[in-house]
Amino acid sequence: MSVTIKAIEPTKREIKKYVRFGNSLYKGNDYFVPTLVFDEVHTLLPDKNPAFEYCRAQSFMAYRDGKPVGRITAIINDRLNESTGRKEARFGFVDFVDDPEVSDMLFATAEEWARDRGMTEMIGPMGFTDMDREGMLVEGFNEMGTMATIYNYDYYPAHVERLGYRKDTDWVEYRITVPDKVPEKMTRIAEIVLKKYDLRILKYTSGKKIKADYGQALFQLINEAYADLYGYCTLSEKQIDYYIDMYLSILRLEYVSVVVDSKGELIGVGITIPSLAKALQKSGGSLFPTGWYHILRDMKGQNEVIDLLLIAVKPEYQSKGVNSLFFYDLLNIFIKNGIKYAETNLELESNTKVQSQWDYFEKRQHRRRRAFRKKL
Repeated sequence: MSVTIKAIEPTKREIKKYVRFGNSLYKGNDYFVPTLVFDEVHTLLPDKNPAFEYCRAQSFMAYRDGKPVGRITAIINDRLNESTGRKEARFGFVDFVDDPEVSDMLFATAEEWARDRGMTEMIGPMGFTDMDREGMLVEGFNEMGTMATIYNYDYYPAHVERLGYRKDTDWVEYRITVPDKVPEKMTRIAEIVLKKYDLRILKYTSGKKIKADYGQALFQLINEAYADLYGYCTLSEKQIDYYIDMYLSILRLEYVSVVVDSKGELIGVGITIPSLAKALQKSGGSLFPTGWYHILRDMKGQNEVIDLLLIAVKPEYQSKGVNSLFFYDLLNIFIKNGIKYAETNLELESNTKVQSQWDYFEKRQHRRRRAFRKKL
């Protein structure tokens, strides 16, 4: 039978089916890390995700013989388009079986939706904001993913290129070997930076305390530090509140490094978390009946891999060695806790300043992902 496309109603029941298909397509794959179902459902529901204040979106699913065979979400970020002057739509949350008819119809439907709303370009895979997972894997298909990144089969890039999409930018990722001790050069630089700029490193043991002291400031700092990065859209006040409630209460705070100046104003933040990749694989993306146990165990217990979620530094302090402070602080904690490897998050391939910080360590560039663009 031919492929049919269904527009998904924005209800919890329908969106949950949509999300579960994305996880079920990779059943038995050793490298895929499932999304947390409830988290992705909330991202796609207008009454849950504050990004819908300035975004429009429609999700579609492809079916053959009544069975789901693909999915895609078309997104228009009106705030970002207003700031850039572009008429750009995004595709995201995309998965499909290895069948040209399926991918053809999915993308054609998403593109038509975007054209009908005056858009002239389509890029992706990207989410509503930079806080969502983005970038199609083009290298590293035999590498374990992370909870913050997309995994896709190796046939995906060929499908989108056949449909007329071309590379817009690439991100790279590294696996860092944690050394036995903090490199002496890094220690010297960190101590000079602390003294020269009169900075302090703060450590917290209470989620409520860090939220009260720097919750809003932390995400405002991310807005400043990431403003010029590819596809970044400034987070609104409601989004900041949303992410504060979502993340700050669950972080393992010894793995969070906060840098302030002599007045206590936030200068930079480094956020790392124990890898939840294996826990999410065991849970299948569900907290119940036992998923919560695997996630809590890997978050709070022994774990030899850490995910470097983000480092953000105020623009006026960038390129002044402030980044060294985070490693100066965190490396000793990693070593004490038996961490052997660190997984970096996405780094633009052109961002040589960020990549140069890994020169202190044994490293391996093991994944590459891509954003594609097409004129509509």
